[in-house]
Amino acid sequence: MTQTNAQLQARKTKIIARGQGNIYPVYVEQAKNAELWDVEGNRFIDFGTGIAVCNTGHSHPKVVAAVKKQVEKFSHTCVMVNPYEVAVELAEKLTQLAPGNSDKKAIFVSTGAEAVENCVKIARAHTGRRGVIAFNGGFHGRTNMTMALTGKITPYKNLFGPFPGDIFHAPFPIELHDISVKDSLTALDYLFKADIAPTDVAAILVEPVQGEGGFYQAPAEFLQALRTLCDTHGIVLIADEIQTGFGRTGKMFSFEHAGVEADLMTMAKGIAGGFPIAAVVGKSEIMDAPLPGGLGGTYGGSPVACAAALAVLEVIKEESLVERARQIGTLFSERLSALQARHPSLISDVRNQGAMIAIELMIDGDVENANTELTQAIIGKAAEYGLVLLACGFYGNVIRFLPALTMPDDIANEGLDKFEQLFADLV
Repeated sequence: MTQTNAQLQARKTKIIARGQGNIYPVYVEQAKNAELWDVEGNRFIDFGTGIAVCNTGHSHPKVVAAVKKQVEKFSHTCVMVNPYEVAVELAEKLTQLAPGNSDKKAIFVSTGAEAVENCVKIARAHTGRRGVIAFNGGFHGRTNMTMALTGKITPYKNLFGPFPGDIFHAPFPIELHDISVKDSLTALDYLFKADIAPTDVAAILVEPVQGEGGFYQAPAEFLQALRTLCDTHGIVLIADEIQTGFGRTGKMFSFEHAGVEADLMTMAKGIAGGFPIAAVVGKSEIMDAPLPGGLGGTYGGSPVACAAALAVLEVIKEESLVERARQIGTLFSERLSALQARHPSLISDVRNQGAMIAIELMIDGDVENANTELTQAIIGKAAEYGLVLLACGFYGNVIRFLPALTMPDDIANEGLDKFEQLFADLV
């Protein structure tokens, strides 16, 4: 007999460590495209897609078919022992899709954090330098190295130190909060004078749109300035495209909006429709810096995940999901901007790059007074309104929307109707 959500949550709380918590005590029985059904038969519209993972929707038929076909052949041999064609084909396609005209190579790992950590390894091997610079509010993973790179303490770094040395942070440009591009670049200049010489910096790591930090977009001029800065000092520029990749922002990768080619880039989340795989793609001469055996991992480049990823790339192309991301972004932006007009003292900003959409909440019209309480209330009540929502932000006052790029307009509007009702009922 199927157990209730409450019964399953009680079992989970008893046996799984509290550090691996869950936002909703809603246990999924089935998911299809942009909708979920729990073990009690309740339906939810999914505005989170497993944190930007299922860009092609839940259980896309083409992805399911590719996975079944691969599993029937074999599920694992380790790409570092006996490799297979699906990994080679996926690497070929990813290097072709990556922004810029440079000759590129790829490696496969299992998670986004592994991809970031391997970027640091590759950059240090290539440059012979030690320092890495990241930005306040950035999120890069939960391993020891990537926690050090992450620019937010709670909950990601709290209680877990010490962290690796030679990691430095600078302000991320956020116009809403009066941090200009000039401010950020000046801070980098001060960093070079006070803490580490540019000739000791191996890499600068940046999200083109901050994920956990609040969906703030890096201005094109900022990414272009970082490119120039890195070229001047021989620093490797790393684009963390884990949350922004695979059509999410209305381009295949967000760096394309700025017309910038990074030296290395991370790929994960939306890469394979829910199957665990991540990649580093970068300029060949940099990627080849580590010695044979210096990169890899047991499950990196799983043949099942590679097959899923190849199917995802076909779906993105065949269903024009990059363009669809822009359409979804427009729909959400218009609806949420109308909500902002009705609540100007509570919603300080509506922002999006494609289907990476957010609203920021404030108290009494004060942009610097984060309305964390209302944000938490919205997330806490979302399931009662049949929604899956996620929060983010340096102060936890941002609601983010990450709909499947396959979400039809009627489902999107139904979900936004529910969200507007939820918002109205709480304020």
